[in-house]
Amino acid sequence: MLKANLARTSTFRFALLYAGLFSASVAALLAFIYWSTVAVIDQQIDATIEAEIRGLAEQYQDDGLPRLIEVIRARADEPGNTDRVYLLADPALRPLAGNLAAWPAAATGPSGQWFELRLAKVDAGEAAPHLIRARSFVLPDSFNLLVGRDTQERSQFRATMVETLAWSLAATLALALTGGLLLSRRLLRRVDLVAAAAHRIMRGDLGGRLPASADGDEFDRLSTELNSMLDQIERLMTGMRAVTDSLAHDLRSPLTRLQTRIEQALVETLPAEDRRRLLDLALADLAGVLHTFQTLVEIARAEAGAGRAAMAAVDVSALAEAVADLYRPVAEDKGIAFTAAIAPGLAAHGHGQLLAQALSNLLDNAVKYTPAGGRIALAARPAPEGCELVVADNGPGIPAAERARVLERFVRLEANGATTGSGLGLSLVAAVAKLHRGRLALADNAPGVRAILSLPAAEGGSVS
Repeated sequence: MLKANLARTSTFRFALLYAGLFSASVAALLAFIYWSTVAVIDQQIDATIEAEIRGLAEQYQDDGLPRLIEVIRARADEPGNTDRVYLLADPALRPLAGNLAAWPAAATGPSGQWFELRLAKVDAGEAAPHLIRARSFVLPDSFNLLVGRDTQERSQFRATMVETLAWSLAATLALALTGGLLLSRRLLRRVDLVAAAAHRIMRGDLGGRLPASADGDEFDRLSTELNSMLDQIERLMTGMRAVTDSLAHDLRSPLTRLQTRIEQALVETLPAEDRRRLLDLALADLAGVLHTFQTLVEIARAEAGAGRAAMAAVDVSALAEAVADLYRPVAEDKGIAFTAAIAPGLAAHGHGQLLAQALSNLLDNAVKYTPAGGRIALAARPAPEGCELVVADNGPGIPAAERARVLERFVRLEANGATTGSGLGLSLVAAVAKLHRGRLALADNAPGVRAILSLPAAEGGSVS
């Protein structure tokens, strides 16, 4: 699998691109080194030739032609100067001293001109000419001087350097390609492991997870994030199955009652008064079913963040006052003492209608489970990160072990089973809190429950 797919992987193509760019960079660097080195050598040769010409010209001016001839002959015959070229000629270009047999035809030109010559030295006995870089100079009395350097060694050095640079470039390209291939194979193995795990999950193994090593590299970080996502998906799927099962269980009874009552109401011999009573009961059952579905839709929309686009600065103090005015008479009708302590100027960034629904659900639960003669306290107060809405009662309370579970859908405590309800009220509040990036916490009120809905502050801090 690795061999079949390696050439088509993006990592392999990136490796080729990297190898090409790296090789081009190395080639440019090596070319710079080559041209810089050759330029330095050429400058040294030219500087040496110019220095010798100046020295010989000064020798002629100071000591005359005979002494210049002796100096040139001595330099030409010196064993260590085989790469040097000297020639002194009279005005007719006839040789007087030096190691060239004749004045080169290609060296005729103005005084001080540079020439590239292919010549054979007199004492070398070589048939193949050497490349000579030389410069001519006309002395007083029209005597001609030619000084040069044999660049054969320079040419060999250049050839050796070119060969060395070529091998260096080839080695660099080979190393880059080898490293790219090894990297591609390693990455492809990791990708294949991830793909294999993904295929297992797609085939239904929701408990499967992506492999992660102890290296802590980007693949491990990606696997960790994806595994967290898979954990969340598994929880959601498990929750969905639980919701489906609970929904089927909770709706079976009201739908069965609805069917029975409608069938009874269709009996022609049934008195009109009984038929009306059955239809009213059927409508009540139908309203309960519709309320359950509507609450589920609201929870789903809140969990999906559907109301986030409509969020704005909300006057929490005014919202709490309005909801308190709505539930105060309801509590008093049941014989429950209702108090409200609402701090002014509280604000939050949120969806006003959903926040009102969430607070109403908390108060509705408090009224439902608080017995006559009990008390309910509503508080709206500032908090370190924004504000809090607190609903406290002295009803039967919720055991600490059940406080997380009652936030799930369709959960009703057995102790409160005699009280009607769908078990969705707190689920909706928790979903609204999550939508607002807040938190719903249930605490002991000794006795009773204290529900705390924490909300982040609005931008600007308050609502005027």
